[in-house]
Amino acid sequence: MTRTELSDAPPPTPGGSRSGQGQSALSHGLKQRHLSMIALGGVIGAGLFVGSGAGIAAAGPSIVLAYAASGLLVMLVMRMLGEMSAANPASGSFSVHAERALGPWAGFTAGWIYWALLCVAIATEATAAADIVTKWLPGSEPWMWVAAFMALFCLTNLVAVRNFGETEFWFAALKIFAITAFLLLGAAAIAGLLPGVDAPGTANLTGEGGFLPAGTNGLVVGLLASVFAYGGLETVTIAAAESEDPVKGVAKAVRTAMWRIAVFYVGSMLVIVTLIPWDDKSVLSGPYAAVLDHIGIPGAAQLMNIVVLVALLSAMNANIYGASRMAFSLIARGQGPRFLGRVSGSGVPRPAVVASSVFGFVAVLLNLWWPETVFQWLLNTVGAATLVVWGFIALSQLVGRRRLEREAPEKLVVRMWAFPVLTVVALLGILAVLALMLREADTRTQLAFTGCLTVVLIATGLARQKAGGRGSGGAEADADAGVAKSGDGAD
Repeated sequence: MTRTELSDAPPPTPGGSRSGQGQSALSHGLKQRHLSMIALGGVIGAGLFVGSGAGIAAAGPSIVLAYAASGLLVMLVMRMLGEMSAANPASGSFSVHAERALGPWAGFTAGWIYWALLCVAIATEATAAADIVTKWLPGSEPWMWVAAFMALFCLTNLVAVRNFGETEFWFAALKIFAITAFLLLGAAAIAGLLPGVDAPGTANLTGEGGFLPAGTNGLVVGLLASVFAYGGLETVTIAAAESEDPVKGVAKAVRTAMWRIAVFYVGSMLVIVTLIPWDDKSVLSGPYAAVLDHIGIPGAAQLMNIVVLVALLSAMNANIYGASRMAFSLIARGQGPRFLGRVSGSGVPRPAVVASSVFGFVAVLLNLWWPETVFQWLLNTVGAATLVVWGFIALSQLVGRRRLEREAPEKLVVRMWAFPVLTVVALLGILAVLALMLREADTRTQLAFTGCLTVVLIATGLARQKAGGRGSGGAEADADAGVAKSGDGAD
């Protein structure tokens, strides 16, 4: 299998050569079917199944508007990221684009805060998955399953990138089948086509306090819950750099994002609040299981537990992959410890995979030992990291698009809609969500912690940039972010 020198390679040395060039050869082991399914499955995250109940309980039927509004914001972010990633594929994705457009400090900040976010997410997902399994097997201990899951997905990511792709392909297939079946059954129930289930009409949408039972305050809470349910969509642009045709893969994934978000997220919320009252206690514990139970599907709770488990394991697998590639990209660009930047003969950055997995496992232990203190602090620290990353994506596209139009307009195979108007709209939307986070005590704490981490990373990045004398990123970042060049070697 051909390997290529990706665009995350370190900048040229004064002598004109690239330091560590042999360390920058990731494989192109992901096939188009892998990338397509990762893009589809990435939309159906664990947050959709796990966290939507709280949003419905807070917003009522207006949760549909909340998911639609946050979905529009995510579409704009993904379109901007798709434009940059199709023009300059790189395993560092938005971190590379930020360095190219804004300077090394921006790439450093966006990359490492995202790495921390994914590592903490791995811990959260491993813990939640272990809780599900221990309910099925009460004699077992959660730590046993956490260790098993961490070892399994660390090994999967260590062997070859196609192992990650194949595993994620089948995880995504199961999630897509589950959500599609749910939507079809829900639509049939709403139409009165299922035996023993009466068509609800609009009773649940307008009754029990109306469409906005908690007013705009409830809508805001629902909006905040829905925004973070979309986290993880960025993985497809990271994976695209290791696919057979990065430009085609990114373009296809981004262009189909709109209908996927509309159908899977907004569609499922509409089915839920139409079929059952929003204030039904079963909604908070599991809205999807509540709907399946309402329409008479036997073993609904266990069926959804299986789907949620698959979603959690899929997220773990994808997050270990994403964290390792982001760490590798940062290290290849001189933004981290060099010993973690080595690549195996099969094109896998194994030290980065192990480092990302170890951090996740340590975070799991912190959750088991001090769930109300240390682990909660970690969660708060990265609570708003997704919005920070989206902000860097928007700023990078706003600046970088002008450069592309001047220097390489032929690379604009994916274009941001109505540039620069919608880019500015997206930036304002991100700032609006950050401002709304100040309204709630929990999200206000998350905003404060994440803000402190962001400031520390920016200060560190600026200090490193000044010490390295790399200016604003200029030619070095252009070299880092350029389209992959063909290299030699085979698996």
